[in-house]
Amino acid sequence: MNRYEGKDIEAMHSAPNYYRWILREFSSYLKGSVLEVGAGSGTFSALLMERPITELTAVEPSQEMYPLLEEQFRSDSRVSCRQAFFPEISAQYPERFDAAVYINVLEHVKDDAAELRHVYESLKADGAVCIFVPALSWLYSESDRLVGHYRRYHKKPLKKLLEDAGFEVVSLRYFDVAGVLPWLLFMKLMKRQVTGDSAALYDSIVVPIMSRVESLILPPLGKNLVAVARKRR
Repeated sequence: MNRYEGKDIEAMHSAPNYYRWILREFSSYLKGSVLEVGAGSGTFSALLMERPITELTAVEPSQEMYPLLEEQFRSDSRVSCRQAFFPEISAQYPERFDAAVYINVLEHVKDDAAELRHVYESLKADGAVCIFVPALSWLYSESDRLVGHYRRYHKKPLKKLLEDAGFEVVSLRYFDVAGVLPWLLFMKLMKRQVTGDSAALYDSIVVPIMSRVESLILPPLGKNLVAVARKRR
């Protein structure tokens, strides 16, 4: 993983509807002992703790983000915070977790195949990895580069990546079709970056509508991909 300050994830702090939309995609898998890789300052972690999770291991390498994460959960005995890249500490967690969560993280990892092999070994039999990543390589922009994204994903390569790591893909679909055109125009062509204000505006106007629409109709493409894959028994 390149040096990562967590700024793209933290811009989404202004988008609670968007975060809850993501959470709903994975909610049935979030129970027991859960690993969150790239927890940032704990914005999504706090939502995870609304699920029936008995133990959350929140891993964050950023020197900027980690103190905020640690402070947020200082008094919650269910949450264990680790400042590290997960492959550095994965050997400490053999077959430990019921689920692992990667929200806007895997694209920051140079060797994503190796990362998935590490998380595979850390999951219990039938444990699930829940992944949310940016999609469509032709949307890769200066904004992606500045926040340290190595890539954006497509369905077939992501499916192969998971299967090569040993996983069985349970679900894999595009997410947020309405975000494709704004990203293409503002981020790709006009070379802007996501800000808290722009995220809040999109969150309040577009997300409530599109989250309902996409719960009924699977989009043929989207700004992101959501994937769930299980460790084979």
